[in-house]
Amino acid sequence: MASHSSALPHRTDLLTSLNTDHHRLGLNVFLFIVLAHWAEHVAQAIQIYVLGWPVPQARGVLGLPFPWLVTSEWMHYGYALLMLVGLIVLRRGFTGRARTWWTVALGIQVWHHLEHLLLLLQALTGNNLLGRPVPTSVVQLLVPRVELHLFYNAVVFAPMVVAMWLHRRPRSEERARMNCDCAAVPA
Repeated sequence: MASHSSALPHRTDLLTSLNTDHHRLGLNVFLFIVLAHWAEHVAQAIQIYVLGWPVPQARGVLGLPFPWLVTSEWMHYGYALLMLVGLIVLRRGFTGRARTWWTVALGIQVWHHLEHLLLLLQALTGNNLLGRPVPTSVVQLLVPRVELHLFYNAVVFAPMVVAMWLHRRPRSEERARMNCDCAAVPA
């Protein structure tokens, strides 16, 4: 619990708790989920580019025993939605420069989410973009899906990491506005 919490009114709602007394826990759980997903994409890239597996057989780690995970647009959409919700829910706990970087990650994830929504709608309706044989996102018209999702995950993850780094090391004016105990103790 944050040392400043005695000065704040008792807060019981989950969103407030996740951005005050439990912000660090929320960020750590969210980061674990993001890293696990990122590891799946990296494993898939290694299977393709290092081990020389054909793309349909390169399914990451969990996709090998559970191949439906890779082909399920619902699963991909669900993860994109989870990322979007996590970025929105945990945003209130950030201040200053960290909030700016977190907002950048959120903005990029909004687009990533819309791309997955487009893929899901195509899978559900059978009407694929520009008559393609499989569901296709807008940017996928230019970049293959494996590489595109590596890119999307990287460009959302990078500003997230910057935000978390700055959040743990705030300037004095940022620290004064924080409602959580995520900041490292000043030297």
